[in-house]
Amino acid sequence: MARAISGAPDFNIEGRDWPHRDASRFVSAGGIRWHVQRMGQGPSLLLLHGTGSATHTWRDFAPCLANDFTLIMPDLPGHGFTGPAPRNSLSLKGFARAVADLLQQLDERPRIVIGHSSGAAILAQLCLDGLIAPDRLIALNGAFLPFEGLAGVLYPPMAKLMHFNPLTARLIAWSTDDAAVARLVRSTGSRIDGPGLKLYTRLLRSRAHVEGTLAMMAHWDLEFLQNALKNLKTPVILVAGREDRAVGPGQIERAASLLPQVSVHWLAGLGHLAHEEAPKGVADLARRCIAEQFGQKPDLIKSK
Repeated sequence: MARAISGAPDFNIEGRDWPHRDASRFVSAGGIRWHVQRMGQGPSLLLLHGTGSATHTWRDFAPCLANDFTLIMPDLPGHGFTGPAPRNSLSLKGFARAVADLLQQLDERPRIVIGHSSGAAILAQLCLDGLIAPDRLIALNGAFLPFEGLAGVLYPPMAKLMHFNPLTARLIAWSTDDAAVARLVRSTGSRIDGPGLKLYTRLLRSRAHVEGTLAMMAHWDLEFLQNALKNLKTPVILVAGREDRAVGPGQIERAASLLPQVSVHWLAGLGHLAHEEAPKGVADLARRCIAEQFGQKPDLIKSK
């Protein structure tokens, strides 16, 4: 049986100067107290971050799209300032159902969805389950497939071992510092600015956030999703950093081969956190892809 996970960090303390704090609100849906940011105007666009991250990942990316879209940006269950998911909802399908419950509570039906890493996998599952019906799914370094080789063998049991050990989250939170976070980010092939690193440090010093991240990792099984990708009716745009060491080019190419409607856009010199390294460039690419989807010339949706 999974052990209990503690509540979310205090938004008045850890979130005192959170990026776009004025766009934040808290919403209860599906038994979870969600932290959600909403900004902009226009068609609804849902943004989902990846494992171990939170809404801060969109801090510079979101304003580049806010003139054209109403952006809905939640912290995933157990991440950032959103409370933990129920014990029986920690799978990929469980996370998808939880996000669907949130969208229903918000009365939002996003026409475009953008997900980073595992956030893209959740969006694909939402589409496969008929819980959302967007016009396009844009995956930023999307993690659709299981790890291969030795990593694929070791990752599931190691993640479970770390999750079920009550000391793991305490140790990670206690030992995290700016230097450790900088090394972690570099290991993904990315380099982000100092303020961005400090926000990750703040999150990883939170036992609740670490517990939520480990719980997600321990229950993550992408075998089913990999087998189901051929049935995904939503057109997918894969945006991938050439230097990504977490979801490498090979994984992106394999995912593309499984998707029935897909286009791939490569980002030279960028890693797993490409949207944090070059937020305007990645947002402009997303905007062009969206404009083409709606039969518009790219310059009809203008860059800021």
